[in-house]
Amino acid sequence: MSISLTSIRNPFFIGIAGSGMSALAQYLQGTGRSVRGSDRLFANSSEIRDKLEAMGIHCFQQDGSGINEQVDCIIVSTAVEDSVPEVQLAKQRQLPILHRSDLLAMIAASRKTIAVAGTSGKSTTSAMLFSILERAGYGPGIISGAGLTRLINQGKIGNAEVGTGDWLIIEADESDGSIVHYHPEIGVLLNIDKDHQELDELVRLFTIFRDQSNQFSTNRSYALTGSLSLSADRDFSNVPSSNTAYVATDFNQSGLQIQFRINQVPFVLNQVGKHNMENALAAATVANLIGISLETASYALRDYEGIYRRHQVLGQKNGVWVIDDFAHNPAKCAASIRACQPIASKLIAWFQPHGFKPTRFLRNDYVQEITAAMRPGDQIWMSEIYYAGGTAQRDISANDLIQDLREKGVQAFFVADRSDFLKNVREHLSGDCVLLLMGARDPSLEQFSKQVWNDL
Repeated sequence: MSISLTSIRNPFFIGIAGSGMSALAQYLQGTGRSVRGSDRLFANSSEIRDKLEAMGIHCFQQDGSGINEQVDCIIVSTAVEDSVPEVQLAKQRQLPILHRSDLLAMIAASRKTIAVAGTSGKSTTSAMLFSILERAGYGPGIISGAGLTRLINQGKIGNAEVGTGDWLIIEADESDGSIVHYHPEIGVLLNIDKDHQELDELVRLFTIFRDQSNQFSTNRSYALTGSLSLSADRDFSNVPSSNTAYVATDFNQSGLQIQFRINQVPFVLNQVGKHNMENALAAATVANLIGISLETASYALRDYEGIYRRHQVLGQKNGVWVIDDFAHNPAKCAASIRACQPIASKLIAWFQPHGFKPTRFLRNDYVQEITAAMRPGDQIWMSEIYYAGGTAQRDISANDLIQDLREKGVQAFFVADRSDFLKNVREHLSGDCVLLLMGARDPSLEQFSKQVWNDL
């Protein structure tokens, strides 16, 4: 059954509490649709449910009760299985079932779209670009995988805004292959690291993405991304060369602030890490391509407030900084560790891997990346792998990674139950220390981080 964006008036989202799904639901509600949705998380109280309902989105438990006669389309993500009651009911009623990425592709085709791709940094770069375009008066829209702090502070979930202008900023996700659905006005490629797929497959997906972008901009600092470049005048890099149009230099981090220059224009951000310089460089490059000066981009990013659980500083107690981060693959964990090291003389990182298959797939990469990032006095702690249910083969433990790291000479510790982490780590904390908490996919991680902060 064919379906178009204009024909969708009363959509129903299964798994609406997910970051990508909630963003799409908010966007459609903001464009005049009557949106409904369900999630298994709604069996208990949920802040996301409260915020969705405050926008007029009707929320239900995942039991089929929310699908009424007005529903004209069902939206699902890759995580939604056929056994879910709403899927069964939709098939019985012969309702069209649309994948999240197909809906996003329809929305993207209706606007002048900037699609941000790459293994790492998509949410941050999208949020930075949104801040720049908004400051420049473009009235952009955004559909993101993470909440922008500025929007969260307005009482919103923060991962979607319809906007009043022509431009829309989206994340182009490679993890499930859906990146090949997009045909953006501007495609941006930040980096390529082994994550959900082998590198050869990632290069194939990103090559299709490049070929389907009207304009394409990529980071030549990475060999794999640089090799996909089509036109040197759209490239950006933190490595000066004769064929790079936008170059970031003179990086310096002082505590929780970074400074650098893009084509000699000074930038100052209240963020940490060299990777955030690269994210800002990408955002400023694309903004400049559509007519916004680097000076305006610099001015806008001085007030950039960050996004949810991306080096989110919870505070400092007794000389210990507590920072919560979404890092979950080897490259992101290593970058997160390095970004926090200039803050204090000692870093203690805690990490909860997610999924047995991804942990097994990336085991050697985790060990290699974390080992290379750690200073002699730093420590890495892990709790058991997050299990979201299903029939996963549970034949690997986070303790296997810890033992591998110890063999490399890293100070590594395993505490199976994360509720025991603070009492075990307390004696290792010093008066000049960063406690970095890392993990993704587990919706209770934010509450865990807050609990650690409160009990410190």
